Amino acid sequence: MQITCFIRYQIDPFQRDAFRSYAENWGRIIPACGGHLLGYFLPHEGTNDVAWGLIGFDSLAAYEAYRTRLRSDPAGRENFAFAQQKKFILREERTFCEGVAGTLGIAAQQPAAG
Repeated sequence: MQITCFIRYQIDPFQRDAFRSYAENWGRIIPACGGHLLGYFLPHEGTNDVAWGLIGFDSLAAYEAYRTRLRSDPAGRENFAFAQQKKFILREERTFCEGVAGTLGIAAQQPAAG
């Protein structure tokens, strides 16, 4: 069963650029450690202190193997240290979900002219 790890971050809204750099770093690190990076998302309108990261895995066991590789990866350790030093992440929550077949990656259709 494929799973997606949804990471909800409460961030310091005054350090949005620092979080952006942190997320961009994961764009290189996560795939190299075996995660399928679905994306990081910054707040745009509305709540200004919540960001998201979504990472896919083939199974919970694959996630655990990824976490082991991530902890030993020099770039991963450096990115974690960056976040700790700058303190732009105030809180972090992880939720694991399975996708519903037939609902993922469906492109928008052109509305009918009316």
